[in-house]
Amino acid sequence: MGLKEQLLQDVKNAMRAGDNERRNTLRMLLAAIKQTEVDSRTTLDDAGIQSALSKQAKQRRESIADYERAGRDEMAAQEKAELAVIEAYLPQMMSREEIVTLARAVIAQLGVDSAKGMGQVMGRLMPQVKGKADGRLVNQVVRELLQS
Repeated sequence: MGLKEQLLQDVKNAMRAGDNERRNTLRMLLAAIKQTEVDSRTTLDDAGIQSALSKQAKQRRESIADYERAGRDEMAAQEKAELAVIEAYLPQMMSREEIVTLARAVIAQLGVDSAKGMGQVMGRLMPQVKGKADGRLVNQVVRELLQS
């Protein structure tokens, strides 16, 4: 069963269980996937759906940070609940330690020893961690490793 079919099935299950919050979040995800398909005029495969879900998760994380800065705890809680549902469909994210290990290997492979080579390192590292790690965290780890 593909990811899209799984989402559709989970919407039905949430409706049967009376879980309105989960149902609404899943419907929103399906709408975002459909919008991406319409915009690109293609039918998304599982990788494309993963990408759309990652984009939605990133939006939620940014909204949570904004709401917390503004003192809107009730809105932040709602976004956190939506993020939890979205993350259930995404692959497990890499830990900071795993990113550090990969980044050190790429830095050693390229022979980069200064912050000037950050673009090279990021260019080689990002395809390896795409969809499995937050780009901001990867950038931060690489920057710290090159500065030390």
